[in-house]
Amino acid sequence: MVSAGLEIIGLALCVIGSLLVMVACGLPMWKVPAFIDSNIVVAQTSWEGLWMSCVVQSTGQMQCKVYDSVLALTHDLQTARALTIISSVLGVLGLMVTIAGAQCTNCIKTELVKARVVNAGGVIYIISGIFALVPLCWMANNIISDFYNPHVPAAKKREIGAALYIGWAATALLLIGGGMLCCSCPSSESSSYSVKYAPTKRATPNGDYDKRNYV
Repeated sequence: MVSAGLEIIGLALCVIGSLLVMVACGLPMWKVPAFIDSNIVVAQTSWEGLWMSCVVQSTGQMQCKVYDSVLALTHDLQTARALTIISSVLGVLGLMVTIAGAQCTNCIKTELVKARVVNAGGVIYIISGIFALVPLCWMANNIISDFYNPHVPAAKKREIGAALYIGWAATALLLIGGGMLCCSCPSSESSSYSVKYAPTKRATPNGDYDKRNYV
């Protein structure tokens, strides 16, 4: 029961983490403007994401434009695109592997093999979390470096957007959930335990039980 509970909780955390990675990948709020010094623009706000840049007017209207060229993007954006997509694909693959080996399913009959499959699903989710963590930290490092760089104009300084925080939360869920799946193993004693039955007692022709049964 403890192992099944770990599997359910770990799988739930991993599924939520994978969904948050997909949300963070699609949100355009990876970079938001930094309102410092005289750089206070109230008429519009610009957001930058992995796939598009958006401008939000003070009236509430938002216009988004997909990046024209992939090769014209910076290296951090190109890497973030690739790694977040790989992380999302690994999340789906980890879900299928974990469900195939879960104790509540009958896809695999042997308990030991099912435990190993669940462990493999946990490893996949941990790798997915690492793939998502790398672009998040890289992008945050570039944003912070440009923010404190005196050679960068104030109008071009950016701050960490909401998508990065969502991605970090998703990474934490993936690592914790994957670790729980790796720890959910049934005890070897319960699987190797064999029941031994005592032989039945035979009665003698005169109706009494043989005295050898009591020795």
